[in-house]
Amino acid sequence: MRKLRLLDHITLSAYWFAISYLWNSMGPIILPNLVGPPLVADTIKGSALGLLSSLGLVVAIIVQPIAGYISDRSTSHFGRRRPFILIGTLLDLVFLLGIAFARSYWLLFLAYFLLQFASNIAHGPYQGLIPDSAPEKSRGAASGAKQFAEILGIIVTSLATAKLMAGGHTLLAILLIMFVLTLTMLITVAGVNETPLEQSIRTPLRETILNTFRIDFRRYPDYFWLLVSRLFIVTGMNLVRNYALYFIADVVIEPGLPAAQRMTQANEITGNLLAILAVFIALTAVPTGIIADRTSKKLLVVVSGIVGGIGAFLMLFAHGRTLLSFGGLQITDILVFGSIVGLSAGMFLSANWALATDLIPKEEGGRFLGISNLATAGAGVVAGIGGPIRDFLGYNALFLSATLCYALGTAVLAKIREPKQQNS
Repeated sequence: MRKLRLLDHITLSAYWFAISYLWNSMGPIILPNLVGPPLVADTIKGSALGLLSSLGLVVAIIVQPIAGYISDRSTSHFGRRRPFILIGTLLDLVFLLGIAFARSYWLLFLAYFLLQFASNIAHGPYQGLIPDSAPEKSRGAASGAKQFAEILGIIVTSLATAKLMAGGHTLLAILLIMFVLTLTMLITVAGVNETPLEQSIRTPLRETILNTFRIDFRRYPDYFWLLVSRLFIVTGMNLVRNYALYFIADVVIEPGLPAAQRMTQANEITGNLLAILAVFIALTAVPTGIIADRTSKKLLVVVSGIVGGIGAFLMLFAHGRTLLSFGGLQITDILVFGSIVGLSAGMFLSANWALATDLIPKEEGGRFLGISNLATAGAGVVAGIGGPIRDFLGYNALFLSATLCYALGTAVLAKIREPKQQNS
């Protein structure tokens, strides 16, 4: 397997940019704006958002690994992964329009449910491209490139989606997502060279579904504990991220302002926060991926969990106070504490993904990395409890819950025995 060139990294990672842009737009910005008056009463909007995001992610938990498993065994002349990326993206476009034109909470719920289904038809197989294409000694760098593409997605979200939603341009924000998905899908489908699988064992649908989730964790115990750790740490991230816009609107913005004006300002601040998060992730993700090829990936994940827990805990003391001002730029406590969470996220996402590729059998990369979504999307489901926590217990309880999740996820890493790196 030859060493990856710059162009290889671009074609392999382009669609990660679109996935990041899609879900960083949906989760922290578009859905919190749509889930509220007049579709949902203000007093229960946290619970309504939690229900919507949680049940939608249940679909991701099921569909992504099944699609990955099927792609592992696909004998299509176009390759194992690319046909799924094409079909899933085309379906995405349909259901994104459904979200744009939903005029009730339950229509929004249905469109989001179907978007999760379509997106994960592409996402599951797409995850297998790096294990398929990257030699073992280059997987950390490939993981870093993947994370860099996702960081760019966050940056564009902060510059585009947040600004468009602040101006009330929901349809335009969604049309831009559709354009990005289409463009990056074409780059990946046209640019990646896959060697078709010559033959594969055909299995019935029921057996395919059962085999997708059938993993002998006694044979792969380290992979099991990685999933548990990821579940807790990503839950902590989501508890901070998913309710940030509501927190800013309810706590940081002056309470005497009309609700619509508070949401406008909250969108702008959330966009700035996402931009700063992206900067800190950018400063850490690619270097972490490169360092991960030369040192312990597990240690890097441990450090990321500790830093994330500190950031989540400090959010207890965030009220939008200005800590530093220079050149007309005001640095507030929420931006500083959010930056610590971003620093953690950059380290975690790069090192954790690289560690996962070391713990799985390469020939089943699509299925195993799809199973990893049981932890990633499962964390989104668990984080849905943050809605009722916000509605009935308040934001302090929310951020304490996030801190606890970071701590538990970091502690579980002690169970993992990291494999020794091999020369290739």
